[in-house]
Parts: sequence; structure tokens; C-alpha cells
Amino acid sequence: MARRADEHVVPTRVMLPRRVVDGPARQVAKRLMMALIVLAATVLIVWIDRGGYHDAADTKVDLLDAVYYATVTLSTTGYGDITPYSDGARLSNVVLVTPLRVLFLIILVGTTLEVLTERTREDFRLKRWRTNLRDHTVVVGFGTKGRSAIQTLCATGLKKEQIVIVDPASKVIEIANAEGYTGVLGDATRSDVLLRAELQKARQIIIATQRDDTAVLVALTARQLNRGAKIVAAVREEENAPLLRQSGADAVITSASAAGRLLGLSVLSPSAGTVMEDLIQQGSGLDLVERPVIKAEVGKNVRETDDLVVSVLRGHRLLGYDDPLASPLQLTDRLISIVRATNEQPTNHTPPTAPRP
Repeated sequence: MARRADEHVVPTRVMLPRRVVDGPARQVAKRLMMALIVLAATVLIVWIDRGGYHDAADTKVDLLDAVYYATVTLSTTGYGDITPYSDGARLSNVVLVTPLRVLFLIILVGTTLEVLTERTREDFRLKRWRTNLRDHTVVVGFGTKGRSAIQTLCATGLKKEQIVIVDPASKVIEIANAEGYTGVLGDATRSDVLLRAELQKARQIIIATQRDDTAVLVALTARQLNRGAKIVAAVREEENAPLLRQSGADAVITSASAAGRLLGLSVLSPSAGTVMEDLIQQGSGLDLVERPVIKAEVGKNVRETDDLVVSVLRGHRLLGYDDPLASPLQLTDRLISIVRATNEQPTNHTPPTAPRP
């Protein structure tokens, strides 16, 4: 469980979602093309008004001289061997050539300016993100389990801006950014990485790592940083579930056992397996949701509600629908019920949760 002294340290940084831009080669090609267009326009201006220019060498200005003058002028070299001496040539230099010179310089230093501007913009976005982020969801691991958990949360109305993904693989974080999620690159067992994800201000934490020992370390670190957040974790082996609960997880899902039970149920009763799979997939067919008791339901029996209630959450106690203590319903109760999925979930519905042991 302890880290090895020679463990590879993953670089840590926050990566906000960003719009897709052209690649470096294409950006350089665009700027080069713009610079050539400006140069050609300057050559054309000088060539049209070549009679107003004086060449110290042979007094005549031909096409080569026009290209030469345009080059040294736009680059602000200015040797002075070719000069405008007529009023028209000087006027065209002031009105046309000078703006082109400024534009040419802007194109040349555009890359540096863009880098500085982008860095300043990213710093501003990061500061604003840290200031506004609170009561969000931190998802550790963006594999199959993490993706499925996020899809379920988004199906219930959670915005992508309220989800922060932590993963040690840069490719995974890039994929998460492309899908609109904020990512933190780093090892989630380290407290400084979780602090970059603003875990201390998070409302809920989902741990979907590939290894059970990593999940235990993440749960320990997360609970130390945030005492009030709800932590839900997944483990591969059922024997590690108690250890994960002792580490601070409120709910532990055993992925291997859950998949095995679903397989066995599907063998015994394919229809029952289909119903269970339908309940797991949020937003299609039947959904398992948690909602508060409305005033019209207070004092009623569990069976008298419009929804198919399976459990009643009263404080920290989870009561089954057939428990005599579940009825009558109280205003502070929350109902876990099966409802028909719709395109728009009610805003007061949240994914089912388990009480803290």
C-alpha cells in the first residue's frame, strides 16, 4: 500500500476545456501567406508610382528595385539608397506603405504575441474557474466506470462545468477536455493533486480507479481533505470493500461481483436481467431516482404515492418499502423509486445514494 521510493512522479496541472485551433504548421503557413500578400501589395504600390522614387545607383526604379525597396522598408531597415522624392510617392508612403509596414511587423511578431496572450488568458480562466467552482463533482479515473458514472450524472441534469476529472494519463485528460470536461493531470493519491481539483470544495467524489489499492489511498486522502463530501468508490474484489469503507467511502460498488450477479440473473431469468440493465442505464426505459417527499404525500402510505417506491431514506436510515416504519411518509423523507424515463428529468431527482454507515 505504501508508495515506493522510486515511484515515477506524474507532472500535475489543471487543463480546462478549450476550442479546437489550427495546428502549428498551418498557423505558420497562414502567417507566411499574409506576410507575402502584404509584401506584394507594397511592391505594387511602389511599382505603380515608380516615377516618384529616386535610386542613388542609376536614378531609375525597375521591378527589382521596387521589390528591394518594399523589403527593406517593411523590415524597417531603410538603407536610404532608394527614396521617394515626389509629393505623390511620399503621400503613398504615409497613407499606404506605413500601415502595411505596421501590419507586416504585427504578422512577424504575431506568434510571440499570441503565446503571451494565450498564457494570460489561460491564467485568467484558471483563476476565475477556481473562484467560481464549488459543490462540484470530482471523478477520479476516466475509464469505462468513470465515463458511465459521468453519463448518469449528466442525464440527471448535472452540467459538465460542475465535473472535474483527475487522471494520471495525459491522453485521457486531453480526451476529457475535448468532451468539455475540466481535467487535472496527476496522481490522485497525492493531496496536492486533489487540491488542484478543488476537492476541498466538492460535494461528491467518485473513485473509479483501475486498482483497488489505489482506490483505498484516494479515499483516505479525499476524506482527509473533505470531511463532508459524499464519496462513492468502485472496487474489483469484494474482499476490499470493507477496507474502502473504513478509508472513508460512503458507498462501495463491487464491479466484478455486480457484473457476475447480473450475469447469473440473466441466465436464470433473461427478462429480469433486462429490467436490471434498464434500471442501470440512466435516461432510457425505467430509471431509479431519489426525490424528496412533496407536501401532498405527507402522512400517506408508501403504496399511495404515484411512483413505485422501493425504499425510504429517513435521516441516515434506509427503510424498505415493506418496513412498518416507512409509513406514514414525513416531509423530511426522501423516496427512492422507479419511474418511467423521460427526455427531461425533474430537477429534484438525483441519482440513488446510500446512507453513510
